[in-house]
Amino acid sequence: MNAPVKPSQAVFLTGSTLRHVAVMTATGAVGLMAIFLVDLLSLLYVSWLGRPAATAGVGFATIVLFLMVSINIGLMIAVSALTSRALGAGDRPGARRIAGSAMGLMALAAIALSIVALPALPWLLRALGAQGEAYDVAYSFLWIALPSNLLMALGIGYSGVLRAVGDARRAMFVTLGGGLATAALDPLLIFGLGLGTDGAAWATVLSRVIIALVGFHGAVRVHDIVARPSWRTLAADTPRTFAIAGPAIMTNLSTPIANAVFAGIMARFGDAAIAAMAIMDRLVPVAFGVLFALSGAVGPILGQNWGAGRFDRMRRALSDSVVFAIGCVCVAWLGLFLLRGPIVTMFGASGLTAELVMFFCLISGPMWIFVGMLFVANAAFNNLGMPILSTLFSWGRATLGTMPMAWLGAYYGGPKGALVGVALGAVVFGLVALAFAYRGLRRLESKATGG
Repeated sequence: MNAPVKPSQAVFLTGSTLRHVAVMTATGAVGLMAIFLVDLLSLLYVSWLGRPAATAGVGFATIVLFLMVSINIGLMIAVSALTSRALGAGDRPGARRIAGSAMGLMALAAIALSIVALPALPWLLRALGAQGEAYDVAYSFLWIALPSNLLMALGIGYSGVLRAVGDARRAMFVTLGGGLATAALDPLLIFGLGLGTDGAAWATVLSRVIIALVGFHGAVRVHDIVARPSWRTLAADTPRTFAIAGPAIMTNLSTPIANAVFAGIMARFGDAAIAAMAIMDRLVPVAFGVLFALSGAVGPILGQNWGAGRFDRMRRALSDSVVFAIGCVCVAWLGLFLLRGPIVTMFGASGLTAELVMFFCLISGPMWIFVGMLFVANAAFNNLGMPILSTLFSWGRATLGTMPMAWLGAYYGGPKGALVGVALGAVVFGLVALAFAYRGLRRLESKATGG
């Protein structure tokens, strides 16, 4: 029988900040990479159906699902930030209450999103440029997968709570469990039962059931860190939750909306370009998924140390995160460069699709170094009471740094030019956002010490 877990310790106040960053990121990356790798395999299976339009349809569906998940992650950032801050200040009852209230808000928001999005699917998919078989595949996929958004929201929320208490291992199991379930179900449903792309959608639904159950076990059964919400606590905690979640949601929405605009630009070059984009969208999180985990890992570390007034450790954690991000991107870029040929072969890509995927593997590294800087800065903004800066920098990159650059690139250089435009837009916003993160830390310390 397992020994009871002592859940109330603020574990990030002592020890090496680099070690905390590495451990939290590594465990988070394992779970995330499992999901991302399975998504990549799912698209690979769909590509084996031999219908480029089906691959493009799954790509369109992914953009819409990413929109929903981005909102869920914005709320998860608030759960993690507020819970970790309360634990750092030694207020475990307050941490339980705010975790319960924020999780309740996540559930309500997820239900509302699904209710609104389902009737709007025809408009959404047409706006993205979906036509013919690609439209039919995306529409069917989303009608199956979107209602499970509630389960995804709960799973992500529980994962954020587990990170707030420093239980990186159980947070990893939340997404790892879902990834393993999808890996087993995808080939069975797509090929074994002959469901095709609908089989991939049902595998997504079933994996979200696993994610929610594993998260509930860790956060509620093991740590007992999520109190049962009431209408009174929901009303009391909603303002402070949305003070962080609102800007965080707006920040996260910048990426899927920029992706949607980019998809519209790429759609002008036909299903082959959209199929390439779908492959690239799956390659990015597999190659650079550590950065997504890093942005979630640094938040609780900063939050606990802010609650304890340890500004020296906060600066060190921020610097360690940047160095860690750069190292991870360089390794991933080398892997993409060396494996670009086998990647194209694996997906059976040819013509323009193969050409674009190969080109992406060559230019992606430099862009993601600066995107990584932006991710780290946004984590600092969201967890240190400056979420509006996260919103401003993310939307700045998504608008001024992405949309005009992609359009100009496409106009002068075709689909390859669009990819170059997106890469160039990341540089300025990553550097400036990081400078503002350090500046914000100095201001917080001066305010706290009266300096």
